[in-house]
Amino acid sequence: MNEITHNETRDIILDVTEKLIYKSGIAATSMDLLVKTAGVSRKSIYRYFADKDALVIAALRRRDTRWMDWYRNAVEQAPTPADRLLNLFSVLKGWFASEGFRGCAFINTSGETGDAQDPVRLVAKEHKQKLLDYVCELCTEHGAEDPLLLARQLLILIDGAITVALVMGDHSAADNAQCMARKLLNL
Repeated sequence: MNEITHNETRDIILDVTEKLIYKSGIAATSMDLLVKTAGVSRKSIYRYFADKDALVIAALRRRDTRWMDWYRNAVEQAPTPADRLLNLFSVLKGWFASEGFRGCAFINTSGETGDAQDPVRLVAKEHKQKLLDYVCELCTEHGAEDPLLLARQLLILIDGAITVALVMGDHSAADNAQCMARKLLNL
């Protein structure tokens, strides 16, 4: 029974950390705020995580897994390889219109770190590499002459659309990026 309680407590801490960081950023998410919002003691947090950095990294890794699973499953609903490549942007448009959209958690948290070797930045880099690998997989299925080059170009469109949607509040950024993707794909 205690094991389940421990896992539930850890999940609550991670859920709250992820939500607060996504909403306000790492710097604005103090340990006091985490304790208050999660309804757990500081001691409970430190039982699972050595420090705030370890907690932030665990929350981001968890978000990476969940976000990539969601994105991949949504994109894969399209029937053909070309349709899946275009669906990369249709799925984003739906996300942009969702309640609580705050851009890419990994771009946002990277912006809070000055050091390229900061562990948070490295988690963000891992996330973007997974996204690039997935897009490259789709480009390969599509039969692209140079799947990696095309995937890199599409990743710029994906991240650009996310950033424009957040900063400008423009959900049509996904449509504009999809239009550019069509040109890259000769569709």
